[in-house]
Amino acid sequence: MSHPAAISEFDIIFAGGGTTACVVAGRLAAWDPSLSILILEGGQHTLNQAAHVQPFRFPSHQAPMSTTMTFNVGNPSPRLNGRAPIVPCAHCIGGGSSVNAMVYTRAPASDFDDWEADGWESKNLIPLMKKLETYDVQPDRPTHGYSGPIKVSSGGCKLSSSQEFIRVGTTYHRRQYAEDTEDLETCNTYSPWAKYIDGTTGRRSDAAHHYVYNQAHNANLHIWVGKRVKRVIFQDKRAIGVEFTSDLVSCPDASQSLSIVRASKLVVVSAGAFGSPAILERSGIGAEAILKRCDIGQLVDLPGVGENYRDHNIVFVPYFAADGAITMDPLWSGKESAVKENLAQWKVNGKSLIAQNGSDVKIKWRPDDDELKAMGSAFQARWKEFYQDRPDKAVAIFALSEGYAASLLRVVPSRNYFVAFCYTLYPVSAGSVHIKLDEKGQEGIDFNAGYLDDPSDIVPLNFGYKKMREILRRMPSYRGEVSAGHPPFPEGSAAVCGEAIGPVDLNAPDLIYTAEDDEMIDQYHRDRLQTTWHSLGTCAMKPRADQGVVDALLNVYGVTNLKVADMSIAPKNVGTNTYSTALLIGEKAAMIIADELGIECRPCNESSLKSPQSRL
Repeated sequence: MSHPAAISEFDIIFAGGGTTACVVAGRLAAWDPSLSILILEGGQHTLNQAAHVQPFRFPSHQAPMSTTMTFNVGNPSPRLNGRAPIVPCAHCIGGGSSVNAMVYTRAPASDFDDWEADGWESKNLIPLMKKLETYDVQPDRPTHGYSGPIKVSSGGCKLSSSQEFIRVGTTYHRRQYAEDTEDLETCNTYSPWAKYIDGTTGRRSDAAHHYVYNQAHNANLHIWVGKRVKRVIFQDKRAIGVEFTSDLVSCPDASQSLSIVRASKLVVVSAGAFGSPAILERSGIGAEAILKRCDIGQLVDLPGVGENYRDHNIVFVPYFAADGAITMDPLWSGKESAVKENLAQWKVNGKSLIAQNGSDVKIKWRPDDDELKAMGSAFQARWKEFYQDRPDKAVAIFALSEGYAASLLRVVPSRNYFVAFCYTLYPVSAGSVHIKLDEKGQEGIDFNAGYLDDPSDIVPLNFGYKKMREILRRMPSYRGEVSAGHPPFPEGSAAVCGEAIGPVDLNAPDLIYTAEDDEMIDQYHRDRLQTTWHSLGTCAMKPRADQGVVDALLNVYGVTNLKVADMSIAPKNVGTNTYSTALLIGEKAAMIIADELGIECRPCNESSLKSPQSRL
């Protein structure tokens, strides 16, 4: 998997080494070891590195100087009170699977039927969802898999307050409880939150270790890191290779000279919702106006490239937790004795807080009649048009983090915290991602996130803040709000935040918010709302006339020998954390490519598709 300079041609080249690329390349390499495959990735390797395989370390990738993420800065938005949103995306082998929070959610099956793409209906995809996972949470669940490469478990240990959250949710919040709400249809029910963590080893269950690193014996599977793909090379309109250079972030001292490597069978662009449209535009595929302003000759007029940007919207709200609560804060704040003790146990049996992400419980929430009325008129049309007759589609996820990731940056006092978070799953608003040149001719991005452009999108967030606050203030371990992380309610308001000596009674009346308080909550969300790291849609799998970029076989319109395979192909949003969907797209893409190349998709020996068992 090194970089032998003498090799200048491969059968298949992947432009990007993220989650989906690892799945596709790994499957194809296992099915046909004679197939020469090259993955070009701008970031670096993640093999057995503590920052990637030890689950508790995931917040470190969001640190300002992180090189495992690319921080995409958007254009300032009046809907965000003039803020320029920053959307990080993975910059390493394995992509998001190597840096994400490892929470296990899956979209309702109907989301894929809504894509209206031949072969991508849920009935065709559910077998692939089962094929890719080993669901070690409950046995004999009909929509789950039990022999796949990706491991799903409850993590290394239980945190102390998840049961408090469930008890309040099922009584005060009047919702049911179920062990499994990832059966592709159940929602509005409290449940444990499973994790992409191997229950035996306690390691992150990522695409890199489970699809490609475990095939180091295959001399025909190559991974070249620190290589940024600039564009696809064409002969007429047939993709025959790519042009690349050294990545400035991961290889700042390397030569910036351009190199070309050729593909005899196929080029697959897998650089994500930001990288994939940029590669296409630099290759002359896109809207005429975008290409013209960047002095790029147009090869194919494809105005959908870079459009249809989608994400989920989230706000993290901090609270104080009781001194006796078990939280992630000692580890995230770097308390040496806590890290040492938990690491020692993890090395023995894969257990302890090392194998935790801090989130043990959630609800995929839909408002009941009273809540819908309280949300006001601004959300009613959206509810009736999209949600009302689709009971499997949640409006948002309400969840609890038992620990404050800000502890990692040492910006808060050393103590125990909760963080309540609410993120919306189907915002109406959409944005765009395009390349542009600055005054010096250097390439940048023209990124409009679109957050809150539709007035209905902020309503569930405003309501979610109030409802989550009521749930937390009834939990036994609640000790008040971290005021700096809440709206600045005016003096004298019943909603003013601060520390508390304990919870209110389970049957206590809800807080009363004035019109001025409601305005504070609205402005708070415009000031604080951020990405949920679920960017998708910018190379949409739709008809060309509908601003589509790829067809149902992932072929880029107007050229041959070129596909896109990553989250950018999703034509509509999905009600889930997108790791599960990226894996699924990879499994489907692998089957499409294998069929076209005449490769038998024989069952893999899953026992060989396991991450290394050594612990760091």
